[in-house]
Amino acid sequence: MTTYVYETIPLIPGVAPERFEVRQAMAEAPLVRHPTSGEPVRRVITGGYGLMGVSGREGKAPPPVASSHCCGAQCGCGAAG
Repeated sequence: MTTYVYETIPLIPGVAPERFEVRQAMAEAPLVRHPTSGEPVRRVITGGYGLMGVSGREGKAPPPVASSHCCGAQCGCGAAG
């Protein structure tokens, strides 16, 4: 079961949305109404925690990304970097 964060969509301007959490299976459809008040809700996308790494490259800069933009005088195209 995953915990999802939802917030109400206030129908009255100036009213702050209420945030709440709901435990749901990933296969369940997102809620469209608050479970107790019936107000419309939306799922909030929050940041997560994850580890990313490439074996054997710890502490090294990532490899350069190929670019279609010329680097200026270094490649002879005359573009200003």
